[in-house]
Amino acid sequence: MIAKTSIIQNIFRVVLGLIMIYIGIAHLFFRRIEFQAQVPRWLTSDENFIDMIVLISGYIEIIFGILMVWGGKFKAKTGLVLGVFYVLVFPGNINQYIHELDGLRMYSNNQRILRLFFQPILIFWALWSTGGLKYLKQKLKIIFLSF
Repeated sequence: MIAKTSIIQNIFRVVLGLIMIYIGIAHLFFRRIEFQAQVPRWLTSDENFIDMIVLISGYIEIIFGILMVWGGKFKAKTGLVLGVFYVLVFPGNINQYIHELDGLRMYSNNQRILRLFFQPILIFWALWSTGGLKYLKQKLKIIFLSF
């Protein structure tokens, strides 16, 4: 099933995809150290493992970006998985806030807490722009009707 999306949704999807590609490239090159600071130390304190996490997440973000720009028949599933990805990286944002870590153009707790509130918007953006919300609603309806 290909999720039907409007022109506005498609524009927002492509914009989010381009942002993801940019952020992924930033992970690999020019903001690598700043992203390393976001990795929660409860996850690991091994600097090599932290760097590997940043590199892998950068590649994942580039792949998500390409899939978002591409669209196609998997765009709704891409949006759903990207939404889950945003949930999984949220502890890094919390870590940055709790430990008052500067970086990624956030140098105050006010900026860092605003970022925390922006995360649900990103999740919604990924789900809405890809038709993932409709897709999920249809799938849940089918599941619950089968009982």
